[in-house]
Amino acid sequence: MKNAKPVANSKKIKVLGNKNFKTVTRRGVVLVDFWAPWCGPCKIIAPVLNDIADSEDNVTVAKVNVDQQQPLAKKFKVRNIPTLVVLKDGVEMHRFVGVKTKRAIMKEVNALMAS
Repeated sequence: MKNAKPVANSKKIKVLGNKNFKTVTRRGVVLVDFWAPWCGPCKIIAPVLNDIADSEDNVTVAKVNVDQQQPLAKKFKVRNIPTLVVLKDGVEMHRFVGVKTKRAIMKEVNALMAS
């Protein structure tokens, strides 16, 4: 499964690893989805994340495959997936575990944008 593709159809979703994580997350609001190809709930939330990536210009959506990027998953203490981490200028501001609606996710993202 080394080359497993993220469950994402949006071309705007960034695939993160150790090499590009800091660069992508250091500025602005970034919603990072920690996922795995075998995870059913990850597949359920994928369309929500695709929608956010395609329709919301104020947030960058990114994915981290926990099977391929175990050091990142460990650094963020990901114990369950999907875990969505909201970063602002590289700092974790909020975290969701499990499947969430677009409305719930964007409520938190928009609150961060206003702060």
